[in-house]
Amino acid sequence: MTRKNRYNNNDGDGVDTAHGSRRRRWLIWSLATAFVLFVVAPVGAVLTAYVMADVPEPEELVNKQVSNIYASDGTTELARIVPPEGNREQVKLDQIPEALRGAVLAAEDREFYTNPGFSVTGFARAVKGQITGDESAGGGSTITQQYVKNAVVGNERSYERKLKELVISAKMANEWSKNDVLEAYLNTIYFGRNSYGVAAAAEGYFGKPLAELTPAESAVLAASIQRPSQLDPWTNREEAEQRWNYVLDGMVATGYLSQADRDAAVYPEVVDPALNRAYVEATGANGLIKNQVVAELERVGITQEDLDTRGLRITTTIDIRNQNAAVDNVNRIFDGEDEKLRSAVVSIEPSTGAVRAYYGGDDAAGWDYANAPIQTGSTFKIYGLAAALQQGIPLATMYSSEPVTTGNVTVTNVGGGGCGYCTIAEALKRSHNTSFIRLEQDLANGSQDVADMAHALGMARSLPGYPATLTENGGQPYEGIILGQYESRPFDQAIALATLADEGVWHEPYFVEKVATSNDEVLYEHTPTTGQRRVAANVANNVMSAMAPIAAWSNQNQLAGGRVSAAKTGTTQLGDTGFNKDAWMIGATPQLATAVWVGTVDNSPLRNYWGGNMYGAGLSAQIWKATMDGALEGKPLETFPEAEPLGFNNAPAPQYVPPAPGSAVAPSAPETEDPDAEPAEDEAGGVEGGVPEVPGAPAPVLAPPEQVEILPGITIPNIFN
Repeated sequence: MTRKNRYNNNDGDGVDTAHGSRRRRWLIWSLATAFVLFVVAPVGAVLTAYVMADVPEPEELVNKQVSNIYASDGTTELARIVPPEGNREQVKLDQIPEALRGAVLAAEDREFYTNPGFSVTGFARAVKGQITGDESAGGGSTITQQYVKNAVVGNERSYERKLKELVISAKMANEWSKNDVLEAYLNTIYFGRNSYGVAAAAEGYFGKPLAELTPAESAVLAASIQRPSQLDPWTNREEAEQRWNYVLDGMVATGYLSQADRDAAVYPEVVDPALNRAYVEATGANGLIKNQVVAELERVGITQEDLDTRGLRITTTIDIRNQNAAVDNVNRIFDGEDEKLRSAVVSIEPSTGAVRAYYGGDDAAGWDYANAPIQTGSTFKIYGLAAALQQGIPLATMYSSEPVTTGNVTVTNVGGGGCGYCTIAEALKRSHNTSFIRLEQDLANGSQDVADMAHALGMARSLPGYPATLTENGGQPYEGIILGQYESRPFDQAIALATLADEGVWHEPYFVEKVATSNDEVLYEHTPTTGQRRVAANVANNVMSAMAPIAAWSNQNQLAGGRVSAAKTGTTQLGDTGFNKDAWMIGATPQLATAVWVGTVDNSPLRNYWGGNMYGAGLSAQIWKATMDGALEGKPLETFPEAEPLGFNNAPAPQYVPPAPGSAVAPSAPETEDPDAEPAEDEAGGVEGGVPEVPGAPAPVLAPPEQVEILPGITIPNIFN
């Protein structure tokens, strides 16, 4: 018998058994390897990734969203703080209409409540798209996957990102409730028109609150999710309507809409995107209020991250009635006047420091005149008067109103008018410059006492561009301070006046009453304080008493219903033009202190519509009266505490000195006025003295720098040259 070839083991059936065995082993090993590589390894990787995946809790995932600023009523929106990522407002699921929820499910994920949080077919299509380079091959992602992509893993086009999305979606579906996922998604998804989330989209497309959306409108929003930019009906009505029909049919199929309602549905009109205000932060004067609020929030510890991510509801001190009274009356009174006119109005509640109205102009992003340093004119006389009263110089002290020389300057009253010798209270009413220069000279430290009193009452000690206010290069101010030579803000004027109105107690001014998150967590609430005494109560009461007749004296601007007020006008002159440049009216009741300034945008002469010179008793006084009347209508008629005679006369009051023989100034009490005529104080067509003009005088003691910068880049001539 022939030996079998060990290399050719043929059993007679034509098969080499040894070779076949090796092939079978190789095939089994190959299949096993393939199974491990293509089944076990991926499954293992997915399981490992699943175990390792960290799914945040619902409250841990925050979105950029809008913070809202409201008036003191908590409902009137003044402004928004919009993060760079867009307009969004977080809402609870039960605040979202059921029809809108159904429309989104019909458009994006009809098996949302039954699927495991991911779509295998959608994942396969995405992988195919990566392999073939077909960017349109994606799609089919569930709502959970879309949310995970937007909020957790990002939208990078890669296998790793898609796998991570799939794993986290599956795990989220097990750890979160379906309603939590849907609520998060509806607050996150982009709808176009700078609108993130359903609340912003309702405003962006239809200009209405979320709760008022109809089923047809809800379907428009849901239809836009697929391609927000391309499916805006304003620019692509045909495709947008096709997608809308698909959504409505889906709503019928899923039970969110009856067939009858589907048949009756009409495609709704959307607002012009150009008119969409969803992304607008503030308009008009409210933009300037927003700036003040944001600055104050930083001071109290509310961070930019809080503003951008927590959907804050910021309740301010702004009383909407007060605010409307200020804004509306500026516009009404300016109607028909020079278009260059500008105004500032600030109202503060004396007993608390709450800012009740703030108007710095109509440009939301423009110059804020309420916050701008401006020469104050004769309004500053009240701070000199307060300093005098504090030192024991009473209101009954008599002063000459004749011209007075200080240094090389002779100061006069506007138009050369005067009252002879009259009390300082009468001189305040008539705003005689000369009497107040003499009063200032009687102060222990002269002009420095005026500056110190103004600072004590609330004038800012430094301002942007002014490291130190009410000073001359860090030293004692010129004597012209008492006539309003130096700059202060309308805001400061309201603060200082409020201090006097509250019997000398200063309250820190504030705009922010309360800050709460979208989840009603209170982050900050203003705590009322007792304030700080800055001047003796009787001193403040005496100042108020001296100011009491001025509103009626100034072109009959007394408040409605005989309401008691304490007021002062002021004017500053524009170089040697013969015209004025700033007109003021500041005045208070026990409930409200208001400062009003009127000037021009380019520092040009301040003229009435007929071309005449404008004084503090003109438009500024009219605005003050109208603002105060509107704000206080229906409120109790309160009075200031009665001023008591000074009982702490630490220095003898200046003695009455008769005028020199032959003087043209009569040594009499106040002049008799024609009750039917406009007040003719200083006989200059106005009713109070401005900072005096001394043409041709050499460098005076009173003089400010040769050029004074009022606004950035705008300087004015020395008002004493």
